[in-house]
Amino acid sequence: MMFDLSIDGVVNFVKSWADAYIESDTVQQFVATLHIVMGRIGIPETIHPTADQVVLSTNITILTLLLYYHLIGRSHHSRRLQLTSDLHLAALRVLELEDLLLTQSKEENRKKGGGEVRIFMDGAFDMMHYGHMNAFRQGRSLGTQLIVGVNSDESITRCKGSPVMTDRERLTAVEGCKFVDEVIPGCPYVMTSDYLDYVIKKYDIDYVVHGDDPCVVDGKDVYESAKERGKYQSIPRTEGVSTTDIVGRMLLMTKDHHKRSGFEEDGAKLITAEKDGMKNNEILGTYSKFLTTSRMLRLFSVGVEAPEEGQRVVYMDGSWDMFHAGHISILKKAKEMGDYLIAGVHSDAIVNQHQGSNMPIMNLHERVLSVLGCKFVDDVLIDAPYTITPEMIASLKISQVIRGAATKTDEGLRYEHAINAGIYRKIDSPCDFSLDDIFERIQASQKRFENKIEKKKRQEQEYYDNLYGMKNGEKK
Repeated sequence: MMFDLSIDGVVNFVKSWADAYIESDTVQQFVATLHIVMGRIGIPETIHPTADQVVLSTNITILTLLLYYHLIGRSHHSRRLQLTSDLHLAALRVLELEDLLLTQSKEENRKKGGGEVRIFMDGAFDMMHYGHMNAFRQGRSLGTQLIVGVNSDESITRCKGSPVMTDRERLTAVEGCKFVDEVIPGCPYVMTSDYLDYVIKKYDIDYVVHGDDPCVVDGKDVYESAKERGKYQSIPRTEGVSTTDIVGRMLLMTKDHHKRSGFEEDGAKLITAEKDGMKNNEILGTYSKFLTTSRMLRLFSVGVEAPEEGQRVVYMDGSWDMFHAGHISILKKAKEMGDYLIAGVHSDAIVNQHQGSNMPIMNLHERVLSVLGCKFVDDVLIDAPYTITPEMIASLKISQVIRGAATKTDEGLRYEHAINAGIYRKIDSPCDFSLDDIFERIQASQKRFENKIEKKKRQEQEYYDNLYGMKNGEKK
């Protein structure tokens, strides 16, 4: 039977459908139950709604909600996205202004010094990451030489709990950074006036430098004595990364920190505390909010030059996740086997495919910056192919392909062309430290780290709120 598409036909169809719906068992049972409930609470039968009225009011309510979402709710969503976009643009502008300020400070320092200007920075540098390396880069830009003091295990433990890495592991990480000229081991966590005098005289220090975030221990500014002497300068912290955030990723075991694209409103959120209605895992797990720009890559690539004619190019690839002392040691050994070292960094997808779980802990952009900051690496191949091809060998003029003996993945077809070309070599690392060691240490003290992270997250949120006048991604 043909459906009548005329106005009368459509009206009749809707009426017949509505009548059938109203007379259905489901609606009738619902209305009967509603009448019983209304009667029990003392509502007179004379005002009990009929089935027609119940269906009509229900449909009107649904229609109202749909219209509200379409006309108003979507505009709120668009507004949140716009605020997120504004926040990202503001952060980029802050980076530009900070760079300009550093340049001006650098020029002023050199004019005052009349030549060499020696900068001193200190810290724990536990689980050192590209944020620390960027601080070194900024600090060195204020002078001509950067001397870095590494706090001792004992002083760190006394002030803020035991570090994840040992003295030797943290020293190796700092020594391996290309922005560092000299390292002083065993520095105290709290810089006293006497120790500051000792450092300034012994190492001929012109300025003591630290990030612009507060560094307070037991209510005392760690750098108070340096400020009193006019020997203190601050640098902006690297936004979007901290040791706290990285440990949170390891504990939470999600992939939210992997490289994302576009503006996603959750990316601008600064996690609030559990008392505000969020679970503990939300406190621990914020994905990377680091803003990767061509400028930052360029600054980390300073000094990168193409290999000269006749130089032996060595290639070594990997995930380089949680860039640590083991990585630095084997890259140093690989560099000794040639003249020019290229480090290939695999994508998040490739690393996760072969290592599973929530690996890598650091996303591609973060890992690239960490490797670029290593003094033994001459260049970095970003999003390196998992399988080394003849074309790749020819294009990069690779003389030797190196693989660490401790690498868990099977050689398989990955290195087939390098093996056939006689340029493949497997080497042992001078340091047996690995990412597994970091996991074991974190998990062994999980509760302590969770409590520490919750406290630190609150401090980080307050820092960003004050910096941008934002509250959880919304303007105040």
